[in-house]
Amino acid sequence: MAGPGDRDEERTANVFGTDQEAFWAGQFGDAYTARNRGPQALASNLALFARMLPRSSGIGSVLEVGANVGLNLQAIQLLLPGAELCAVEINEQAVAELRKLPRVQVHHASVLEFVPARQFDMVLVKGLLIHIDPTHLSRVYDLMYQASGRFICLVEYYNPTPVSVPYRGHADRLFKRDFAGELLERFSDLRLVDYGFAYHRDPVFPQDDLNWFVLERRPIPMDGCNTRP
Repeated sequence: MAGPGDRDEERTANVFGTDQEAFWAGQFGDAYTARNRGPQALASNLALFARMLPRSSGIGSVLEVGANVGLNLQAIQLLLPGAELCAVEINEQAVAELRKLPRVQVHHASVLEFVPARQFDMVLVKGLLIHIDPTHLSRVYDLMYQASGRFICLVEYYNPTPVSVPYRGHADRLFKRDFAGELLERFSDLRLVDYGFAYHRDPVFPQDDLNWFVLERRPIPMDGCNTRP
């Protein structure tokens, strides 16, 4: 497990591939980082992941793509204290907060440029895919799949068909669609393990009306001389 002194301090070039990346790397991303923290958010994440993780047993390593300040990883660390944790985040202020967390390897990078050097037992995204330019989603799907040795967990807004939604006065910054369904269609060895919904009116552990999905990679059975394409 990597220690604080071993944390990756790489930084990609200050040229972003999409308007959405520049948006989240800049002042809007800074404001998001400032307002999305606190003990209530951590408690709600604990309750959420306590529902998700029992369906994905045997996790010794987790990669979160788009980790922000690490509230998800903090919750997972409490639930899986022995797991190795790794984070990818584009916003500089959020990265500074991430690097304060113990035993978390941090990559300051764009999700569109990050290349994982290994596989992890679980790859997590929470509130990331909804902010990706839809024309680049396939690249993020491929990253999630390539980095996952077993599970892919996503917590996002759901819509049966792709739609763009105004976000805090900005257009083309939030997109809803069936992200889990698209992953299942793209990769034939993925299967749906579990799914659920977290409601903003939950009296104890509210979330932002998020749908969560646990997907698992499984071997494709060999049939005679047939080989996997």
